[in-house]
Amino acid sequence: MAADLIVHNGRVFSSGRPGALTDATATAVAVGGGRILAVGDEREAREWASPATTVFDAAGGLVMPGFNDAHMHLRHGAIGLDRLDLFGLTTLDAVQSAIAGYAAARPDQAWVTGRGWIYAAFPRGMPTREQLDAVVPDRPAYFECFDGHSGWANTRALEAAGITAETSDPPDGRIARDEAGRPTGALMERAAELVESLVPLPGDDRMRALTEEALRRAAALGITAVQDAWGRPDELRQLRSLSAENRLPIRFRLAFEMLPRLGRAGHAERLDKFEALRAQSPEGPRLRTGILKSFLDGVVEAHTAYLLEPYPGTDSRGDRRWEDDELRDAVAVAHARGWQVELHAIGDAAVRQALDAYEALGPGEAAARRHRVEHIETVHPTDLPRFAELGVVASMQPMHAIPEASQVDVWRGYLDPAVAATGWPLRSLSASGVVLAFGSDWPVVPIDPMLEINAAVRRRTPSGEPEEGYLPAEALSVADALNAATWGSAYAEHAEAERGYLAPGMFADLIVLDRDLLREDASAIMGTQVRLTVVDGEVVHSA
Repeated sequence: MAADLIVHNGRVFSSGRPGALTDATATAVAVGGGRILAVGDEREAREWASPATTVFDAAGGLVMPGFNDAHMHLRHGAIGLDRLDLFGLTTLDAVQSAIAGYAAARPDQAWVTGRGWIYAAFPRGMPTREQLDAVVPDRPAYFECFDGHSGWANTRALEAAGITAETSDPPDGRIARDEAGRPTGALMERAAELVESLVPLPGDDRMRALTEEALRRAAALGITAVQDAWGRPDELRQLRSLSAENRLPIRFRLAFEMLPRLGRAGHAERLDKFEALRAQSPEGPRLRTGILKSFLDGVVEAHTAYLLEPYPGTDSRGDRRWEDDELRDAVAVAHARGWQVELHAIGDAAVRQALDAYEALGPGEAAARRHRVEHIETVHPTDLPRFAELGVVASMQPMHAIPEASQVDVWRGYLDPAVAATGWPLRSLSASGVVLAFGSDWPVVPIDPMLEINAAVRRRTPSGEPEEGYLPAEALSVADALNAATWGSAYAEHAEAERGYLAPGMFADLIVLDRDLLREDASAIMGTQVRLTVVDGEVVHSA
């Protein structure tokens, strides 16, 4: 077979497993028929050339496996492309000014919507309806927090949803109230859905266009595969349509939600529906499901992360979504039916609950299915070695640790110092033998993988703060961080036999960076650009 594409004059980061990450002598890769034909020096790659072969000069940059975003939310992020993005605004004045300008430019829009505000922008850590009324008094306005676990509604939006002092908190949700019991405008967890469900959504054609735009942006950033952590049946149908038309530029895996309070029979019935949906169309290398996601708790900033000890100055340990025996039953039902499970767990109590549920499956069972814990912002020291003992994948989002220095201060200020000191233990988990899988959690933070690598390696914001790094003892090497964002993420979705590293016979999913991050100082990470993205041997992005 002749090569369709040869990438040469670079440095090949083959990845594959921690401790054996790169071949210092490889400078070229030959690709043909959607697979990698050769990884080696110039001569070895040129042996596959023909007059029809495209040759790409890496110009000394890093040639590596494509990034695999192990945890993101495509539908949510795509919808956000049509709305106001507040990410990066750190003061109330800046937030209000952005909303006022956005609303003024859209006088005929029925709702003013967006997302991305951070808790640190508000004097008491949570927004109020009066603050939003001040810039949007004439129509409903609703803005989702950057982490997706809190919402901010103005008075018109609360009225539209019928939320008053008499409205009860929904299951797994809380309406923030003043001393008189009146809603303040902040809505935590599932309570946000009371307003969110009223916000107009894009029509089918617009949603399709936004989805394609989101996938193109991902490809331009070097992402060749994504794993959606909270999908819906209609999202799967749309992706199938795109795939059938060869308009799915990167690989996609979709998780369905596993809900509490259903009982064994209810979980089995729900799986019946998911399996029937899967059977409607054959799954392939570009589009798959087979995984269930559930929330065990919320987030620290909203006091909804589930902790082993109460939040300082309170008697609350946060929100516990599942009873222990119910979670064990649900995981056991999914496991027996061949489904992988990923559990959102941010507080140390939620992390322990997830590990307990996996351990209850029996020796070796969690490792066989590669069940996962997502986020792991805090973990009790006695639970840390259990990840490796059980073979549980640690799916983490390094950028969460430092979206902004001020945001870290809020996170840290809500926790006991001993608990805060266990934050995002990347190196500790990696050193214990755990497989790390990196993702962005987009649209919680931007989808750019370089933000993840920078946060994992430097433990700083993109602008370099704090100078000493946040809990720098938990920083990873560049090679280990790249490995977690490629091979580790492929392993987390049972795909490492065909993707996640560069070797003959593997899928030709690779990228070319404009510099060699293994030789550059770590400060160069944030300036790195993706010059080429290849999926199945097809160029899907070229700068």
